[in-house]
Amino acid sequence: MDQKFYDMVEANPVIAAIKDNDGLEKCCKLEDIKVIFILYGDICSIAEIVRQVKQSGKLAIVHVDLISGLGIKEIAVDFIRRQTGADGIISTKPAMIRRAKELEMYTIMRFFILDSMAFENIQKQLSMVHPDFIEILPGVMPKIIRKICKMVKIQVIAGGLITDKEDIVAALDAGAISVSSTNQEIWKM
Repeated sequence: MDQKFYDMVEANPVIAAIKDNDGLEKCCKLEDIKVIFILYGDICSIAEIVRQVKQSGKLAIVHVDLISGLGIKEIAVDFIRRQTGADGIISTKPAMIRRAKELEMYTIMRFFILDSMAFENIQKQLSMVHPDFIEILPGVMPKIIRKICKMVKIQVIAGGLITDKEDIVAALDAGAISVSSTNQEIWKM
């Protein structure tokens, strides 16, 4: 299942993360963008957002924790799968990742690297659940990205605060498979 995702980010390692309808409209028009992280919406609008992403021929990955009206129970993942047809989810919650794996969706577990305790948290969480990928934020710390890539056997996506080509290259050189960004200028690089 991972191969399609790998192939798409290999073709373009920049993932468009969208936070509003303007971002949705713009990224769907960009040929080079292959994967879209959906970081907004609610239970009334998410199906239409996913439909537009998929209609443009891109993978739709929904950050289930950010969709208004969904709870923190695993049934939220079932809703995303059945009602939207999304290809995968992003979550900070192991139970959500576990359920999405059961439903054969792509899974991305998001971690915020705030201090040295984050490294222990990553190892603890990954011992409970095995996502397809992890996303670390902020993604502008090549030294930390390198350390995490050596520490885990899961592909790393760098996200957050990526503002230019130099940030992209640094993250990829440090071992990240791709970068995600809401910065629309980055999508065109």
